[in-house]
Amino acid sequence: MRLHNTIILAAWLGFSACSRTARVEPAHAAAVEAPPVSPTASSSPPTAAVRPVTDTYFGTPIVDPYRWMESSSPELDAWMKGQAEHTERTLNALPLRKQLQERVRSLADGSVEVMAAQRRGSALFYLKQNPGEETYKLYVSELDGSKERLIVDPTQRNRGSDTYSIDYFEPSPDGSLIAYGVSPNGSELAVVHVVETRTGRELSESIDRARYAYPSWQPDGKSFFFKRDRLLAGDAPESERFTKSPVYLHKLETDPAQDVAVFGYGVSPQVDVPASGFSYVVAPESSSYLFAMVNDGVKHEIALYVVPREQLAGPQTPWRKVFGDDAGVTDAVVYHDTLYLVSHDAAPRRKVLRLTLTKRGPNDLSRAELLVPESEAVVRYVTVAKDALYVQLLDAGLGRIQRVVHGTTKVNEVTLPVSGTVRDVSATDSLPGMTFELTSWTLAPRLFRFDPTTNKVLDTGVLPESPIDFSQISAREVKVTAPDGTAVPLSIIARKDLAADKTHPALLHAYGAYGNVAAPAFDPMRLAWLERGAVFAVCHPRGGGELGEAWHDAGKLGTKQNTIHDVLACADYLVKERLTSPAQLGLRGVSAGGIPASNGLTRQPQHFGAVVIRVGMVNALRFEQIPIGPFNTSEFGTVDTEEGFRMLLAIDANQQVRDHTAYPAVLLATGAIDPRVSPWQAGKLTARLQAATSSGKPVLLRVDYGAGHGNGTTKTKEAEEVADEYTFLLWQLGAA
Repeated sequence: MRLHNTIILAAWLGFSACSRTARVEPAHAAAVEAPPVSPTASSSPPTAAVRPVTDTYFGTPIVDPYRWMESSSPELDAWMKGQAEHTERTLNALPLRKQLQERVRSLADGSVEVMAAQRRGSALFYLKQNPGEETYKLYVSELDGSKERLIVDPTQRNRGSDTYSIDYFEPSPDGSLIAYGVSPNGSELAVVHVVETRTGRELSESIDRARYAYPSWQPDGKSFFFKRDRLLAGDAPESERFTKSPVYLHKLETDPAQDVAVFGYGVSPQVDVPASGFSYVVAPESSSYLFAMVNDGVKHEIALYVVPREQLAGPQTPWRKVFGDDAGVTDAVVYHDTLYLVSHDAAPRRKVLRLTLTKRGPNDLSRAELLVPESEAVVRYVTVAKDALYVQLLDAGLGRIQRVVHGTTKVNEVTLPVSGTVRDVSATDSLPGMTFELTSWTLAPRLFRFDPTTNKVLDTGVLPESPIDFSQISAREVKVTAPDGTAVPLSIIARKDLAADKTHPALLHAYGAYGNVAAPAFDPMRLAWLERGAVFAVCHPRGGGELGEAWHDAGKLGTKQNTIHDVLACADYLVKERLTSPAQLGLRGVSAGGIPASNGLTRQPQHFGAVVIRVGMVNALRFEQIPIGPFNTSEFGTVDTEEGFRMLLAIDANQQVRDHTAYPAVLLATGAIDPRVSPWQAGKLTARLQAATSSGKPVLLRVDYGAGHGNGTTKTKEAEEVADEYTFLLWQLGAA
């Protein structure tokens, strides 16, 4: 059983703001209503008031002209709505917009989509979205895709403008019950419910403050552990919203107010959990132990604690530390009393360790044995089944799966039916084999199962073949030389017949943070861009995890400049290879990808024709004031230290904007109820650029009043945003 939920952690860190999948109280968050666009409104965006606030950091004065935007006010509301009106009116005047809206929506609605598949016994649980549906629904089927049944339809909760989506789910060990979280409008402020798989009957559970609660069932299926956010006063700072969250044990159909905390910040006197700690407790079915994990902020490394199951005693539970986050362990699973661990200690591309627990102790890493040594391939995750340990690797951009039979050290390769990205490997320790998904830039996802008795990989049949035709599209992987000589991976996706004649619009996308991997993945809506002869490129800069932990370390904290340098080098490569020209080159960043995108904009504005930043982190010196700010100090630094201040100042785009500078066209986008990156981050950069640019090119702010950071966005909303991005880019890159 997996101890560390990497899917939920990825969502928590904001790794993928592109996937569809505010106040703390109440948990129900209604969409923010925006006024209709007035046809008589001004043709120019409203001007933001300048009220300078000066902060002095370690003797250095820093002027913030728009600090007032960080507090809610009627003035801010009016300014944001005025910006949104102007953007809507500007884009709507372009004939291309309607064409792209229709094309993008048809592509988005053309395929069945499945994600987060999980095995429980002989059943397969997954989120599925059929053509014509706005959001994912929860289904169960046999492993061969037969006898599929709908279990949870979140749209049944829709009321008025509120649209609900499933944030996460966890079946009980025997699959008879499912705990799941739903939230409205992409707010991610989930409420936990429990449903009976066989009948679809909802139990009485309705537990709020459950943002990424990670329910983990006890083996008897009568209770589960879950993380619950604190109940805060309405005027509490945004930066405290998700800190100090305890883990509780909840017994089915009892009052959650009576739940007892068992782990977390301030719960157990012998366990020091930081305020920014993200805690879990897991009760593996096959093990006689309970396990507690802590991520400190956005660190991938976990600290692990253990206790014999019979010693669970609420806050008095005698947790014993197996290792801290300084051990370099990034993933852990357990089979009976054997721990399998992924570690980058003295192994930047990671290795797999095996540790057998004993109640006589000590249980520490000094007793662990090396099972899978470090190699050129990066070990990503491990998954355990009844027959073996399955090791997921990333090898030169391609996914691989290795298999190690329990009790042995022999590593065998699972032969995959096609080359691509391996995702969602899932297994159960009660049955042999596993399921997994394969996809690539040009290959629509397929869900497979591996049968160890026949050593064959079979299609589950859950995902039918996609009708979206990418046969005329190719993808190639190249290496770009950064200024310091480092070879940076760059993915280039384009039509097969594309000529290198410098006439094509191109879009360069980059992320590069938290050790996240921008793995090849199929996006049917991207065809609307590619079929017009445009290039889509993905830079894999330092700060990501494509080449292991050393790659991550080379683009965080004091080395964050490398992320920006790598992206700019990839931009230069696209021009030098005659795939585009500076006037036709667009740059795009999402969430933490807003750092390289906004810094590319301010440092080399002449190198780009347009820049798009979606829900971006762009005001680095004020990162610690946004809801996820306290969790990010290990990645970007803190203004509490002079070193941290210098690091943050160097990547703060707001502070780099210069008056009377010819900036390219810019589109910033935010969700009005974004629970991670506050909308004022985009608002402040919009105001600063509008005041400073001398190019006459537009600086637009797109505000979605019924969306958050991206998770839980409906299909229609996502298609509209993609169409607006493409419309803006083709307009500004001379291809409209």
